[in-house]
Amino acid sequence: MADEPIIEVKDLVAGYEDTVILQDINFEVRRGEVFAVLGGSGSGKTTLLKNMIGLQKPLRGVILIDGTDVVAAEGEERLRVLKKIGVAYQSGALFGSMSVLTNVALPLEEFTDLPRRAIDMIAQMKLKAVGLQGAAYKMPSELSGGMRKRAAIARALAMDPKILFLDEPSAGLDPITSAQLDELILQLSRDLQITFVIVTHELPSILTVADRVIMVDKDARTVIATGTPQELRDQSANPVVRRFFNRQLGRDVRIDNG
Repeated sequence: MADEPIIEVKDLVAGYEDTVILQDINFEVRRGEVFAVLGGSGSGKTTLLKNMIGLQKPLRGVILIDGTDVVAAEGEERLRVLKKIGVAYQSGALFGSMSVLTNVALPLEEFTDLPRRAIDMIAQMKLKAVGLQGAAYKMPSELSGGMRKRAAIARALAMDPKILFLDEPSAGLDPITSAQLDELILQLSRDLQITFVIVTHELPSILTVADRVIMVDKDARTVIATGTPQELRDQSANPVVRRFFNRQLGRDVRIDNG
């Protein structure tokens, strides 16, 4: 089962109307692995993420989530496949007027018919899983940046997804808090046996948590490297990849949220 793909991206072309940002994208994410998407400024990382989670329709190509084509799926079939994924955005995207517990409970309220007591119990369990059991009745404004990231992950876990997408999870965090978040990702991967897809540019995180990575490039508009982080760091002959991992100055590795 370890080598069985849970996500398959085939001949993907992604962009906006007549503007192609990515083309000829082909890769697989294996069941249970921590998979990272890397790239420099404007390389299309976020565009790829939006296509994979169904927020944006590809210009061409196929994206299979657990065997179902998320691009072609409609109605109940599309809802079923989207329930298999959870997403934690870079900003956390918590509702500031709601408690942390209520934020985590939102997916359960929207997609299940569970009674309130059961929803609150599940939400408390998810908060405990990310180490926030004492913060249930706090407001997001009362949390540190790292705690808000954890709360967002707890909400993404609410529906027991098979795949968890994390958009720049370490962005804006100090090195200690970032390392603690890396440990949480590894712990959740081990304990829950779910697949992680992480968009990130943080080298310590990449080297700590990722089993495999792909790197997309703005100029090539496609995947320029695939492998383990160590393989790309130590063996790649591509100068863009080498500069990314060695953080040498150059226009190819200016990093932002692209």
